[in-house]
Amino acid sequence: MKAEYLAFTALFFIIAAINVTIMLDIESLYSIYQAHPDVFTDSRKVKKNGLFFALKGDSFDGNQFAQKALEEGAAYAIVDDPKLAQNDSRMLLVQDSLLTLQDLARFHRQQFAIPFVGITGSNGKTTTKELISRVLSKKYDTYFTQGNYNNHIGVPLTILSIPGAAEMAVIEMGANHVKEIAFLCSISQPTHGLITNIGKAHLEGFGGLEGVKKGKSELYDSLAENNGIAFVNKSERFLESLSTKVKQQVTYQKASNESFFNKNDYGVQLLSSAPFVNVVFTDKNQKKWTAHSQLAGEYNFNNISTAIAIGLFFEVESSLIIEAIEEYLPQNNRSQILKLGTNTIILDAYNANPSSMKEALNNLERMGSERKIAILGDMLELGEYSTEEHTAIFELAKTKNLNQIILVGQEFAKINADNEFIFQNVDELKNGWDLEKIEDTLILIKGSRGIKLEKVLLDD
Repeated sequence: MKAEYLAFTALFFIIAAINVTIMLDIESLYSIYQAHPDVFTDSRKVKKNGLFFALKGDSFDGNQFAQKALEEGAAYAIVDDPKLAQNDSRMLLVQDSLLTLQDLARFHRQQFAIPFVGITGSNGKTTTKELISRVLSKKYDTYFTQGNYNNHIGVPLTILSIPGAAEMAVIEMGANHVKEIAFLCSISQPTHGLITNIGKAHLEGFGGLEGVKKGKSELYDSLAENNGIAFVNKSERFLESLSTKVKQQVTYQKASNESFFNKNDYGVQLLSSAPFVNVVFTDKNQKKWTAHSQLAGEYNFNNISTAIAIGLFFEVESSLIIEAIEEYLPQNNRSQILKLGTNTIILDAYNANPSSMKEALNNLERMGSERKIAILGDMLELGEYSTEEHTAIFELAKTKNLNQIILVGQEFAKINADNEFIFQNVDELKNGWDLEKIEDTLILIKGSRGIKLEKVLLDD
């Protein structure tokens, strides 16, 4: 390996000396990657001896930061500007930096013979990924998507971060249009996979609910083509019918009692969900196990059930499954329960769509409290369905016996709601509504990431 690396280095010095540039092929780049496995696309986050990929965006060109990346300690910069490659042998020229990043990740993925668990869905992807990863990590050396690195850049970066000694990989895949999941599957090549649910998310890009079904089920298509295994939640609408193309299936569902257990068909019972979800299940020996999670809201039940089913399938000890679930503490504005003075806050402001907003309101209704307030932010990327869906959510909220309904965002402002608390943005909300005057109240804060509703909790 060292000899190969030195040979490539010498080659690029020779090329630079005669002022000739060549395109680097994937196998050659892979040899360099093996010597420098830390990969970055942000020059501000480069680590010494890493590889910097100069990607282009709508408002930036990573080629402009390649020299800075080298000055910060990168071993090489992968660029698609020929002029840069002529001036510095550490600038490796490719046709397209993004496509090369994706091809390199695909080539790296092909070196593994371990389970790769792919996850997609309309809601709950990240929480489910976090739970599954923690459960599997109790037994296996598991690598998984960090944060929400689940797109055409994040998935390759995740795969390239997996070392050769890994025993399990969990890859989250997000999409807002048809064919995107299919493309991400072509890179990650999942051996196992699951769809959390099918809901009204990214309707603008998918063109409606049927488009969501088609786009998300591309994961099932990939599993079917490659003889993979699908984990199918029979309690979720659409999933059973969409998954019939996959011959190998492991199913699970919400059970009416804790004794339900069959090989590759698991049941989990919901004990309670106010404020936190508690569940019970039995293992293959019919032993009963109870998990007390720190996740709020009944909508998290399916996320927990999925982690239990996958843990059982991969033969993680039940006691360790329980340990992983109970240790997980939600962060980053996802289903967080906070205390603010005498008030209890349900902070779920990382994302929102009509399906998740409905579940959040239903959960608020179930939770015990004399006083309740819902602060609802716009649901983005709904396109032509936006006004209809925002109106429907406001009408639903009015049926929940709330003390106040507060609407935030330009989309909610369009619906002509009979409501005195409508604000164009969160700054208007903070100026026109005083949280400090509220006491002994359960408050739901729910909206799309772009609305940044969590700012209502921050002091200026």
